[in-house]
Amino acid sequence: METVTFWDQLLEWFYILIGLQLMYTGVKVFQQKENAKRVGSALFWFDLGILFTFGKVIPPVAAGVLVVLLGVITIFKQFSITKFPDFSVATLEKSAKKYGNRLFIPVLCLAVISMVLAKFIPQSGKVAIGVAAVIGTLFAWIIFKGSAKQTMRESDRMIQAMGTSGILPQLLAALGVIFTVSGVGTVISTLISGVVPEGSKFFGVLAYVLGMVFFTMIMGNAFAAFTVITAGIGIPFVISQGADPAIAGALAMTAGYCGTLLTPMAANFNALPASLMDMKSPYGVIKEQAVIAFLMIVVHIVLMYFWAF
Repeated sequence: METVTFWDQLLEWFYILIGLQLMYTGVKVFQQKENAKRVGSALFWFDLGILFTFGKVIPPVAAGVLVVLLGVITIFKQFSITKFPDFSVATLEKSAKKYGNRLFIPVLCLAVISMVLAKFIPQSGKVAIGVAAVIGTLFAWIIFKGSAKQTMRESDRMIQAMGTSGILPQLLAALGVIFTVSGVGTVISTLISGVVPEGSKFFGVLAYVLGMVFFTMIMGNAFAAFTVITAGIGIPFVISQGADPAIAGALAMTAGYCGTLLTPMAANFNALPASLMDMKSPYGVIKEQAVIAFLMIVVHIVLMYFWAF
């Protein structure tokens, strides 16, 4: 078996594992008799679980119908986020004192193991975080005397706490592909050409950086925005004027991350933390990051103008 084929198959198993967890959540939600919207909520999670588990074999039309069904459930407000009892602060403090810095070992596994795999086995990049998560879970079982049943229960709690925000990354990634294929970059290039003075490096840089920021805010993902904005603005208005492609491209990508700090569409970074921490404002994380984001946008414009050329 070729190495690439092995990692591809392992990735599929991770999708199946996620799908099974989502369907388990669907079953648990359906059992919540006090939830007035338990049928719609359970159907939502079960539907999403089917897409993850059987997405490789489901006909495209059927998969499309299942995706539309997710939207229908939310549009008609048949989905609700489950409220779980708050943890006892005293209990949490007692556990923190008991385990000390060992609490961070499973979390650090995610970063360390995924980096090591990506560094020494480049083909493993697409599954590195999954492998690291499994190993981190094993460490958690050893340290905290956990079990598979407890892991499923806590995973279910976190999935329900995230709610529909949990599927935004998948939807936004698909949106990026659609925008690229449909030629949005060409349209943007045409519009910008009528605004940016011909031959102006500064306004080209300004358009490239701000384009990455705003498009990332719309799509919630700098990677999805990069291809479209680089094709539409970066190449014709910056790189074609002599900018180093590597430097300009790297700065454009990190400029997009400034947009990530400013949008609820970046669910993993902004919406989910606000939901999981039960913040009063769903935009609380964004408000705290806004000043730094605007300062970094200015820094990116200056760096690209003086460093890339």
